[in-house]
Amino acid sequence: MRIKERQAARGWLPDRWVVTLVALVWLTLPLILVDYTLYRFTQAGVFTIAIVGMNLLIGQSGQLSIGHSAFFALGAYATALLSGDGGISVYLAVPLGGVVCFVFGFLFGWPALRLGSIHLLLATWGLAIATPQFLRSSYLEDWTGGVSGIYLDRPGTPFDLPLSDDQWWHLVTLVALLILLPMARNLINSRSGRALRSIRDHPGAAMAAGVNLSIYKTLIFGVSAFYAGIAGGLTGLLTDFVAPDTYGVFFAMILLAGAVVAGLGGVWTALFGGLLIEFLPDVAAYATAEVAFPAAAYGAILILMVYLMPEGLAGWIRRFSR
Repeated sequence: MRIKERQAARGWLPDRWVVTLVALVWLTLPLILVDYTLYRFTQAGVFTIAIVGMNLLIGQSGQLSIGHSAFFALGAYATALLSGDGGISVYLAVPLGGVVCFVFGFLFGWPALRLGSIHLLLATWGLAIATPQFLRSSYLEDWTGGVSGIYLDRPGTPFDLPLSDDQWWHLVTLVALLILLPMARNLINSRSGRALRSIRDHPGAAMAAGVNLSIYKTLIFGVSAFYAGIAGGLTGLLTDFVAPDTYGVFFAMILLAGAVVAGLGGVWTALFGGLLIEFLPDVAAYATAEVAFPAAAYGAILILMVYLMPEGLAGWIRRFSR
C-alpha cells in the first residue's frame, strides 16, 4: 500500500517515461516549426529552468522570493562578460555564470536567515528593484554597458551540422533541461530534500532531529540562484543581447506566477510554467484584440488558473493520479 501511495504522490508517469516523452517531443519540434516559433519554444524551455529553481526554494524549503530576476540578470551578464572580455567559450561561460549566481545567492541567503517569510519577501523584492539600477550605473558602465546593455556573440552550429542556429540552440537547451531537471528531482527525493521539507513544515522538529537549518536554507537559496543564473545566461545567448531594463520587478513577478501555476512542488510540470510565461501574453492579446486590453486578460487568465488549480498543475496531476 505504501509503495502505491508513493507512486501516486509522484504522479501517473515514472520519471524515466517523463524524460523520454519530453526528449521526444522536444526533438520533434525542429521538424515541424519555423525558426521564430522554434525560438519561442526554446525560450520557454529556458524559463522552465528558472522556474525549477524557484520550486526548489519556495516549494521545498518554504522561503518566499520575488527577487530571482536579479539572479537571472546576474547570470546573463556573467555569461556575457566571461564569453566576451574573458574569452571563455559560451558553453563554459553559462555554467560558470550559474556558479557566480550560486555564490551570490548563498551570500544573500545567509543574512536573510534571521528574517521571517514576509520580511524575506520584501528583501528579495528590494533586490529585484535595485539590480537594474545597479546594472545601469555609470560606475559599472565599462563592464555592463550601462543603459545600452551588452551584445553577445552567439556561436553558430558547430561541425558543419545541417542545422540552423535556432535548431542547434534548441538542442542545447534540451541538453540543459535533461541535466538540470533530473538533478532537481534527485535532490527532492534525497535525504537533503526530506530535510528541506521538514524545515518547511516543522522547523522546531527539524532542529530537534539534528537538521542544520542555516546550512540547508542558505544552500538551497544558492542552488535556486544557480538555476536562475543558468537560465539567464541561456536567454542572453538566445537574444544576443542583455540590458538592465529586461530584468525588472515585473519580470520577477512573471517568474513567480509561472512557478505558482506550474505547481511549487513539481519539477517536470515546470515546463507548463515556462510555456505560460512565453505564450500567455499572446493568448491575452488575441483574446482582447477588439478592446486592446491585453493586461486585463492576462490578469484574468492567471486568476482563473489559480482558482481552478490552487496547487498548480503539479497538484492537479497528483489529485488526478490518486
